[in-house]
Amino acid sequence: MNDVSAIDAASKRLALALDALAAAVERRREADRGREALDAQLHALGTDRSRLASDLDAAAARARGLETANREVAQRLDAAIDTIRSVISANER
Repeated sequence: MNDVSAIDAASKRLALALDALAAAVERRREADRGREALDAQLHALGTDRSRLASDLDAAAARARGLETANREVAQRLDAAIDTIRSVISANER
């Protein structure tokens, strides 16, 4: 093999190696962009989870308040019914 063909062969190998390196760099960049997108989605999911947890806590507190109000109304209705029955019984005598 003469010097010119050896240099040509080495140049071709170098060009192929540089092409492979450029392709590897591009794959890495794409992987990094994919990772950044996943990180953004994960952050958004975390934010949504926090908001939903807060909404759930507020809804549970409201439900407890409604249950308390419901019991109070039921007690007042029972007391009113008892009073009405007493008045009716007293007037029937």
